[in-house]
Amino acid sequence: MSSTYETKKVFASDYIVELFIDHFNERIRIDYYRGNMTNILIELEKSVEFYSIKKVIFYSRPEHWQQLMSNGFELEAIIKGYFNGTDNYIMTLYKDNDRRISKFWVKEDEILRAIYDKQDKKHVSELPKNYYIRRAEKQDAKGLADLYKTVFSIYPTPMNDAAYIEKVLEAGVIFFVVECEGKLVSAASAERNELFHNAEITDCATLQEHRKYGLMKKLIFLIEEELKNNGIYCVYSIARALSFGMNAAFHQLGYTYQGRLTNNCYIFDKLEDMNIWVKDLANFKPL
Repeated sequence: MSSTYETKKVFASDYIVELFIDHFNERIRIDYYRGNMTNILIELEKSVEFYSIKKVIFYSRPEHWQQLMSNGFELEAIIKGYFNGTDNYIMTLYKDNDRRISKFWVKEDEILRAIYDKQDKKHVSELPKNYYIRRAEKQDAKGLADLYKTVFSIYPTPMNDAAYIEKVLEAGVIFFVVECEGKLVSAASAERNELFHNAEITDCATLQEHRKYGLMKKLIFLIEEELKNNGIYCVYSIARALSFGMNAAFHQLGYTYQGRLTNNCYIFDKLEDMNIWVKDLANFKPL
């Protein structure tokens, strides 16, 4: 793990909490917790002050979200089935006014409406000639780093670093890539949560000149098949709210929009809002 990120685990007499501290994006995310919620929130506040955090993201179970709301949190999104079939209420708390205010919210709503108004094209067509799709391997690390470096001037994780990507691949993250004439032109991955049996579709990138072929939908489709074959049914993605193409792809593949995270992370060229898309693979059928 890069020094930009760290995981802090606290074991107290009446609670356990795991905090993911993201220095680059000035945020803390609570991924795992159990026990005394009042003391968990006290512990969280100490970390927020110590690390000068601007946004807190709490992955909450249904029985706790209202308590969090009573403590200043707000509900921004829901991932259905996240906790081994139980819903994840994504609660957020802001410590900075600028971080709380979105400059693009109305435009992002308009993008969603335009996507809903378009006629669905749910089929996944054949790859064009000279294109080849496959699982990524360790030797693809440099090609993947070059791809992400080209597509994103800023990215919330160091995907422009080949050494980092090698570690990600070694850790078992599922990567699929599209190759054209020996060059990687599109890629996507799935990070599996073995404890809660879910997966996040992430690291979606396609070079500009190759975006007219629907490559990303093909990659996601194959990732879904791989996940379902491994007993993962809750799948979700966090997509740039300003990206018509990515949000349209998830909508067309049967994902449901479940909320938006305000100024969630630095990506592309600025701090951006991110849409949550969720799908239940237990009802997965080939397109």
